[in-house]
Amino acid sequence: MPSYLSPGIYMEEVDRGSKPIEAVGTAVAAFIGYTEKASDVKNGETISLVGKPTLVTNWTQYQQKFGAFVKGAYTPDSVYGYFANGGSICYVVSIKTVGVAEPGSGKSASAEIPSTADKKKGALTFSSKNAGPSGNNVVVEVKTPPTGSDADGKAIAPTSFTVIVKVDGAVVEQFNDLGFGTGEGNIATFVAQKSKVINVEVLGKGDLMPADGSYNLAGGEITQKAITLSDYQGSVTERKGLGGLEPIDDVTMIIVPDLMSAFEAGEIDMKGVQAVQQSIIDYCELVRYCFAILDTPPGLMPQEMKEWRLSMNYDTTRAALYYPWIEVPDMTNGRTKLMPPSGHMAGVYARTDSTRGVHKAPANELVRNCLGLGVNVTKGEHDLLNPIGVNVVRSFAGRGIRIWGARTLSSDASWRYINVRRLFNMVEESIERGTQWVVFEPNDTFLWSRVTRDVSSFLKMIWRSGALFGNTPEAAFYVKCDAETNPPEARDLGQLVVEIGIAPVNPAEFVIFRIGQMQPGS
Repeated sequence: MPSYLSPGIYMEEVDRGSKPIEAVGTAVAAFIGYTEKASDVKNGETISLVGKPTLVTNWTQYQQKFGAFVKGAYTPDSVYGYFANGGSICYVVSIKTVGVAEPGSGKSASAEIPSTADKKKGALTFSSKNAGPSGNNVVVEVKTPPTGSDADGKAIAPTSFTVIVKVDGAVVEQFNDLGFGTGEGNIATFVAQKSKVINVEVLGKGDLMPADGSYNLAGGEITQKAITLSDYQGSVTERKGLGGLEPIDDVTMIIVPDLMSAFEAGEIDMKGVQAVQQSIIDYCELVRYCFAILDTPPGLMPQEMKEWRLSMNYDTTRAALYYPWIEVPDMTNGRTKLMPPSGHMAGVYARTDSTRGVHKAPANELVRNCLGLGVNVTKGEHDLLNPIGVNVVRSFAGRGIRIWGARTLSSDASWRYINVRRLFNMVEESIERGTQWVVFEPNDTFLWSRVTRDVSSFLKMIWRSGALFGNTPEAAFYVKCDAETNPPEARDLGQLVVEIGIAPVNPAEFVIFRIGQMQPGS
C-alpha cells in the first residue's frame, strides 16, 4: 500500500483493463534433411550450420546458406515447393551435406597443369576451395600471351599468363598478369588472397610456365557417413536436430523429406524409417503444439500403400500421411523427377492458414509446382486408403492436382481431421502465452472474472472468424472459472482451474445430394 503522509494530490495507475490474448502463428515449418552445403559467414569467418536449426524466409536466403538443388537430396526441392505453395517462414536443419563437404569429411577436386617446356612435368596444381563434388563443376583456363621477339629476331618466351575460373560454364573469376616472380603478381600469393573458388600450388622450383588450355577439376568427393536415428533426434544441449528445435517456440510443422533419400540409398531400412517417423511423432506429442507431415516410401501401389500403413501402425492426432509421390521439375538436369510431397503439403497448410484460417482443412487445394503424380489413384483405391488415414493427392481433369484428404493418423473420431487438431493447437498455445500474467496473482473471485473475460474475448474473436460452430458465442464455446472449478482444497494447492469447451467446425468431407422424382404440381 502507498503511504500518504503529507497533504497533496496523489496519482495512481490502476491495472483494471483486459489483457488481450493474441493468436499465435500456425504456419512455421522445420525441414530436417540433406543439403548441398551448410555454412554461413559471420565476421569474415565461415561457420558450419550442420545440425543447427537455421531461419530461412525465402528461397534466395536458403541458397546463400544451404546451396541450390543437388542430386541425392530432396530437402532443396521440398523447401522450394514450400515457398511456391505459400510458405513464408521455415527453419532448415541440415544433417548431411551432399555437395560441399564439411571440414575433414571430403576431398577437393583438383587438376595438374603441365608445363610448356616438358609436358611430363607439372607446373601448377589447381584445387577447389570447397571440398566435395561441387568442385567437379570448376574449369580453370590458362592463357599465355603470344611469343615475342627481340631486336635480333630471337624469340622471347612469355613470363606471365592469365587464369580464368569458370563454374558451370560461367566465368566467375579472372586473374591477369600472373607469374612466379616476387610481388603482387605472384600466382601463389595473389590467388590465395583474391580467389573464392580455387587454391593453387606451384610445383618444382616455379620456373616452368603452364601450358595453355582448359582444365576441368576432378576427384572431388565427400566421405559419406551413414545417417542414423540419433542424427535426426539430435541434442537439446548442443541445439542440433530435433532437439535443437525444442527451444524454438514458433515451429508448428515438421517435415523430413530426406528420410526417403536415406531409404533409397540403402542407408536405412524400413524399420529405420519407422523408427525415425515414430521419433518425430513422439517429439510432436512432447512439445504438444507441433504437427508432423509424413511421407510414404517410394514406388508403392495403392494396395501396397494400405499394407504399409497398417504395418507401421501409427496412432496419433499430431501427424498426417500423404500419398503418392509427386512429379516436379528436376532443376539439376532439366528433366522431371518424383519426390516426397511433404514440403509442398506444408506450403499448402501455410497458404490455407493465411487465406482462410487454421480452421479450414488443407484439402481440395491446388498443389503448385507439381507436374504429375507417381500413381493416379482411382476412386475405388481411394476408398481403401481414406478410412485408414492416408491422405491422397489426386489429379482431376480440368481442375489440376489437388489434395483430396484431410485426416490425421488417429483412431479417435474426435480428432479425425487435421484442421481440428491444428485449431486446438493454436487455441491452447495462444491462451497459454496470453495468460502468463495470471501466475502468482491472488487467487480470488476478481482474478476468476478477469481470466474468464480475457479468454471469452479471445474465443469470441475465433468464433467470428468462422472457426467455431454455433449461431451465437454461447452455442460455440463456454469458459467456466468459479468456486465450483476452484474449491478450497484446489486453492490450498495453489491451483487455478479454468474449464473451456469449444465446438470446432468439421470439414464437409462427404457431400450428399438426395434427389428424387416429384409429381407435377404436388
